Amino acid sequence: MTNTKGKRRGTRYMFSRPFRKHGVVPLATYMRIYKKGDIVDIKGMGTVQKGMPHKCYHGKTGRVYNVTQHAVGIVVNKQVKGQRLPRENDFWAKT
Repeated sequence: MTNTKGKRRGTRYMFSRPFRKHGVVPLATYMRIYKKGDIVDIKGMGTVQKGMPHKCYHGKTGRVYNVTQHAVGIVVNKQVKGQRLPRENDFWAKT
């Protein structure tokens, strides 16, 4: 096989749901209220493909700087060429 270059390359176990947690996502996940300054963990769910964060942000912890109707803005440190830079990203609230 040729080497793959897709967005979800190497995420077979990363985005998979735990044992006995497959199926419909509970509504409490979507109804959670976020405020500016909250510390949140970014974790993608394989059951919902829309609005999934990139694999480089999976498992990262960040601070909420913006809250909109459908998304949450989070400041996350990302390593770029050996240095860690703060990146402002918008993620769907389900993540």
